[in-house]
Amino acid sequence: MATPAQGLGTTDSPLHSQRLSWLLLLLLLPGPPPAPGMEDPAFPHLGESSQPPPRFCPWRCSCPQADTVDCAGLDLQVFPDNITRAARHLSLQHNQLQELPYNELSRLSGLRTLDLRNNRISSGGLPDEAFESLSQLQIIYLAHNELTAAPQFLPRSLRIADLAANQVTEIFPLTFGEKPALRSVYLHNNQLSNAGLPLDAFRGSEAVATLSFSSNQLSYLPPSLPASLERLHLQNNRITKVPRGALSRQTQLRELYLQHNLLTDSGLDATTFSRLRSLEYLDLSHNQLAAVPAGLPRTLAVLHLGRNRIRQVEAARLRGAKGLQYLLLQHNALGASGLHAGALRPLRALHTLHLYGNGLDRVPLALPRRLRALVMPHNHVATLGAGDLAATPGLAELNLAYNRLASARLHRRAFRRLRALRSLDLAGNQLTRLPEGLPATLRALRLQRNQLRALEPERLAGLGQLRELGLAHNGLRISDIGPGAWHELRALQVLDLSHNQLSFVPPDLPGALEELHLQGNRISHVGPEAFLSTPRLRALFLRANRLHVTSIAAEAFLGLPHLRVVDTADNLEPVLVQLPSATPRQPRGGGP
Repeated sequence: MATPAQGLGTTDSPLHSQRLSWLLLLLLLPGPPPAPGMEDPAFPHLGESSQPPPRFCPWRCSCPQADTVDCAGLDLQVFPDNITRAARHLSLQHNQLQELPYNELSRLSGLRTLDLRNNRISSGGLPDEAFESLSQLQIIYLAHNELTAAPQFLPRSLRIADLAANQVTEIFPLTFGEKPALRSVYLHNNQLSNAGLPLDAFRGSEAVATLSFSSNQLSYLPPSLPASLERLHLQNNRITKVPRGALSRQTQLRELYLQHNLLTDSGLDATTFSRLRSLEYLDLSHNQLAAVPAGLPRTLAVLHLGRNRIRQVEAARLRGAKGLQYLLLQHNALGASGLHAGALRPLRALHTLHLYGNGLDRVPLALPRRLRALVMPHNHVATLGAGDLAATPGLAELNLAYNRLASARLHRRAFRRLRALRSLDLAGNQLTRLPEGLPATLRALRLQRNQLRALEPERLAGLGQLRELGLAHNGLRISDIGPGAWHELRALQVLDLSHNQLSFVPPDLPGALEELHLQGNRISHVGPEAFLSTPRLRALFLRANRLHVTSIAAEAFLGLPHLRVVDTADNLEPVLVQLPSATPRQPRGGGP
C-alpha cells in the first residue's frame, strides 16, 4: 500500500493524467460567441494583418513605387543584391560601380529603364552577355563611365541608348543594329574614329531619329546612316569631307551640325545637301570653307557659315535656298567686293543677316525687302548714304557698331524709310553729333564710344518711345547737354552717361527713368534736388567719381520709393548713403 507522500508526489497516476487531458481540452475549445455589436472589425485575427506585406528594398536605396528602385548617389561599389524581380526602373547613377554582375542583371528581365550614368564601369567589367536577358529594356544610360568599347549586344527592345562621355573607340553590329524601336543614340564625347564604326552599325534600325557623334575623331561622314534620321550631330570632329551619296537617303533630316571640323570646298560637292528635302538647320561654322556650298535645299531656314574663309558670296549658290530666313556669315574674309549688289536678292524670306567681323566698306545694296535684322559691327563701313537702306523698310534691328562712320558721312536721310526700326547700334564709331532723322519707332539707341560733343534737343525730338539710350565714353560735359535735351524722351527707362566728364548730375532727367549710369565721371557733389524729376528711379551708379563722405545731400533720395541700388564704390572716400523709405516725397511748395 502506498504512503500518502508517495501518492501526492507521483506524476504517473491515472487521476493526474486525466486532469491534464481535461485542461488541454478546455484550452482548445472555442470561447463563447461575442455579444452583438461588441466585435472590433479592425482588430487583426489569426492569419490576418492590418498592414500590406512589406516590399523588399535594397539597403540604403529607396523604392517610391513597387516597380521603381532608386540607388543613386550612394557611393556604392558593388551592385545591390536582392533587387525585386518586379523592378521596371532601376537607377544606379552617381556611384562607384566598376562592373555589372551577370547573375544579378539576368534576374531583372522585366526592366524597362536602367540608369548607370556617372560610375566607373569599364569594358572589362561589362560581360558580353550582360544585357541579353533584359528583353524588355527600352532605355539605357551608360554615359560618363570608363568604357573603351560599346557593349557587343543591346536588347532588341531598346528605344534610347546613351553612351556619351566614355572612351569608346569601337561599336559592334548588334550594339545598335536590329533595333526596330530605337529612336535616339548618344555617342558624343568619345574617341570614335571611322575605323571603329562597322558599315552595318544601324542595319535593321530604321526608326533612329536622333544620332550624336559630336566630339569624336571622325575624319569623314559615316556611310550607311539610318534613312529615318531627323537630327545628326557631327560637330567637333576632324571631318574633311562628306563622301558622295553619304546623305542621299536622309530625306527626313531636319538638323545637321557639322561645325568645328576641317571641311574645305573640295570636301563637299553640289549633291552633298541637295537631296535633304526636309533640312531646316545647317551649321557649317568654324570650318575652312572659301565659298558658300552649292546645292542648298529650298527648305533650309538657318544657314550658319560663321568663322570660315569665305571671300565672296555668289547669288547662284543661294538661289536654291529660297526659304532661308537666317544667314550667318560673321568672321569671314568678305572684303569690299565680297557681297555684290543683289547677291542676296533671291532670299526673299530672309529675316536676319549677320555680317560682323568682315572687311565690308559699305552696307550691301539691294538687300531682301523683308529683312528684319542687319548685324554688321566690326567692319570698315565709313559711309551711309540716303538710299543705302531704302530697300529694307521693315528693318527692326540695325547694328553698325565699331565701324568707321563719321558724322559728315552719315546722310541726314539715311534712316528716313526705316519706319519699323526698334534698335539702332552705332557704338564705337567716329560720330561727333547725334544722327539726324532718327525714326520715331526707336526703343534702343546705342552711341557709346564715339566722339560726341553736343546733345542737341532737336535731334532727340520725336523719340517718345525710346526706352534705352547709351552715351558712355564720349567725353561729354554738362555744357554739351542742350537745355531740354531729355524733354521728349518720355518713355526713357535706362540712361547711360558713364565715363564722360560730367561734374554734376544732369538736371531735368526724364520722369520714367529707372536706371541711371553716372560712374566714371567727375561728380563731386549730389544736391538735394538732383533727382526731383525721376520718382521711378530704381538703380543709381555713381562709382569712381570724386565723392567724399558727405558729398550726397541727405535729402537727395527722398521721394524715390523704388530706389534699391546706389553704387558709390571707388570714390575718394566711402560715401554715406541712406536709402529712402517707401513714403513718397510731397511736392515742394509754399504754405497756404
